[in-house]
Amino acid sequence: MTGRPLIGVSTYLEAGTRWGVWELDAALLPAGYPRLVQRAGGLAAMLPPDAPEHAAAAVARLDGLVIAGGPDVEPVRYGAERDPRTGPPAAERDAWELALIEAALAAGVPLLGICRGMQLLNVALGGTLLQHLDGHVEVVGVFGSHPVKPVPGTRYAELVPEETSVPTYHHQAVDRLGTGLVAAAHAADGTVEAVELPSASGWVLGVQWHPEMGEDVRVMRALVTAAGATT
Repeated sequence: MTGRPLIGVSTYLEAGTRWGVWELDAALLPAGYPRLVQRAGGLAAMLPPDAPEHAAAAVARLDGLVIAGGPDVEPVRYGAERDPRTGPPAAERDAWELALIEAALAAGVPLLGICRGMQLLNVALGGTLLQHLDGHVEVVGVFGSHPVKPVPGTRYAELVPEETSVPTYHHQAVDRLGTGLVAAAHAADGTVEAVELPSASGWVLGVQWHPEMGEDVRVMRALVTAAGATT
């Protein structure tokens, strides 16, 4: 391998964003994501929403892929009626990120889903989501924390064998697991906090929490290492 692995990170596309004297549409990504990729030894590239038919070409240029956190997945994507507590749809981002996930799985590109990214990975593989649960958002707009316990024998448990306190902010979670996925960690209330595909399927992991808001780089470093091995 020459150079740092190139890790693509999906982004928001927001209207009317303000900075300095400007108010314009903007492709946004909280700085914690590229910083975590960089701290883990990777080179970060932003992937704003695009036409889904371009996803395979985008993934072909990457060594690894991160599907970032963000708004609720539109319930129609997993065959459910919308709960009143589910946020407004982000149809363009849903379509783009589902296409990115499918392309990464097809090409064997290492994939990490974070919060919404884990939920979307589950949906892409035919799983469903709980549209609301209490206790995982302490203060609106402020990241909280809670302990997560790994499932012995999983890839995640190899990376993080001990119970850890993780940065968290979500009100939805995995319900029925998608095809091939296994639960790799749980919260104390039983909420699925990590999912993965068996090692034979390539490096695919999703975490419900926000590692970009903490100091632990083990999960991201594992993605970067796997990405480097495929170059």
